[in-house]
Amino acid sequence: MPVVDEVNAGQHIVDAAVAAGVRTCFTLSGAHVFPIYDAAVGGKDRVLASADPRTAERDGPLRLVDTRHEQTAVFAAEATGRLTRTPGFAAVTAGPGVTNAVSAVATASFNGTPMVVVGGRSPDSRWGQGALQELDHVPLLSPITKAAWTTHSASEVRDAADRAFALAASARSGPVFWDVPIDVIFAPSAREPRPAARPIPAPPPDDDAVAAARRQLDAARHPLVVLGSGVWQSDAVDAARELVRLRDLPVVANGMARGVLGPSDPHLVTRARSRAFAEADLVVVVGTPLDFRLGYGAFGDPAAPVIHIVQTPDEVSASPHVACSVVGDLTAALLALAPGRAVDGTWTSELRQAALAAIAADEPMLTSRSTPIHPARIYGELRSRLTPDSIVIGDGGDFVSFAGRFVEPEQPGRWLDPGPYGCLGTGPGFALAAGIVHPSSPLFLLMGDGAAGFSLADLDTLARHRVPAVVIVGNNAGWGLEKGPMRLLYGYDVVADLSPTRYDEAAIALGCGGECVTDPEQVGPAIDRAMTAGIPYVVNVMTDPDAAYPRSTLGI
Repeated sequence: MPVVDEVNAGQHIVDAAVAAGVRTCFTLSGAHVFPIYDAAVGGKDRVLASADPRTAERDGPLRLVDTRHEQTAVFAAEATGRLTRTPGFAAVTAGPGVTNAVSAVATASFNGTPMVVVGGRSPDSRWGQGALQELDHVPLLSPITKAAWTTHSASEVRDAADRAFALAASARSGPVFWDVPIDVIFAPSAREPRPAARPIPAPPPDDDAVAAARRQLDAARHPLVVLGSGVWQSDAVDAARELVRLRDLPVVANGMARGVLGPSDPHLVTRARSRAFAEADLVVVVGTPLDFRLGYGAFGDPAAPVIHIVQTPDEVSASPHVACSVVGDLTAALLALAPGRAVDGTWTSELRQAALAAIAADEPMLTSRSTPIHPARIYGELRSRLTPDSIVIGDGGDFVSFAGRFVEPEQPGRWLDPGPYGCLGTGPGFALAAGIVHPSSPLFLLMGDGAAGFSLADLDTLARHRVPAVVIVGNNAGWGLEKGPMRLLYGYDVVADLSPTRYDEAAIALGCGGECVTDPEQVGPAIDRAMTAGIPYVVNVMTDPDAAYPRSTLGI
């Protein structure tokens, strides 16, 4: 009989994670998940043989990265899933460790991000007796995950872990949560080598649905394509480009699909989206829901018919404007639609000219010398410093809305924002993940001052883990995203003012660099100093509180 190792459940979890392609576990230290740490670093002997514990954390079978707040750990896992298109992974302790993670899990759910979160749990042997941090987490997590459960037997942990990572990566991808009681995760059980469980791919699209969509596309005179994050997440980027170029279609991109077409591509008309939405006679929406960002599917008046292309049946929109839904593998669906009649080239070229005109009209704002500093001036300085491989992260309201307008990535998978859930405080976790996944790429984190207050302490995390992010805080000393709408509704605003905080000084205290900028001519030089600092560096720019972003929707 072959000799079978007896290991604790933490080893089974790490084995499953590594087999699934996971390279990093994000966490905040908690005793309920100690066995995961022990397996991740390779055990006591390996730690003692390392130069120091931090080296062991980096160089073990599964890299351990610790944060100052569980939300940051799970936001980092969420960003890893989005950047790599393989499951991000976080381990959090029981009770408050899990509840602190809820907003980040919800963000992953809205974004369709492959992610696994394993939680500690009070012991089964003491359940119901008031053990430390005793809470049944599963009912809290079930509504915002693909699945959530508790594993009560050490011998079932490897199966549960394999199931979690495969389910997270299966179409449509999303977060999975499961917890393991402390008396189970420390218990021994047999360790047997096995391959990773295979994710379930999206099914092939229905031939009849594809044929119906092709007929509508062939008949349209002014069709428009909207590309969403699902195009990136499902690796359908090349297929989307093929469809667009063969049919000469104009494109509006959002989310992680930004960069599928670079800023110089003649088909990209995002800056003319209002005109495109108003004049299109058919809108093909790929890999994104018809939510508030897209007017719930009502494009124009009267509303144009919509072809909605998604991976799974539960993504099919209930919008009355959907004329045809194509469900299945996005690459297959897009390639099937690519052959056919090309659109009249004047439609696409006119929209492209309108987009270029809108970009040109921004120039006075981008070069503004006004004081207080107009937020757009920051982006005017930033744009010339971005490279094709730069990663840009947005965490904020008004200030980051300007980023969405002025920053156009040259490659897909290089833009991160909170997504439709709109949760603030994502930035440091996203930057942590980006610095680990793409360590040689320039990294820019754009934060409003309101957002900075949610997770500022995790600048310490960026410093400890040597992630040299350029952190630009647009500081207008207020909740700009709320101040304007309240004034519009009531004629006044309350609870919308903040102090003009020196976030740069706080950053220095946390082991980073930083400086405060009040002169528009010093924005660019400050960014240059941040880019060469070699450590996380906060450029705290005092911006004009009256320079609000012009909004077209309140999200309702």
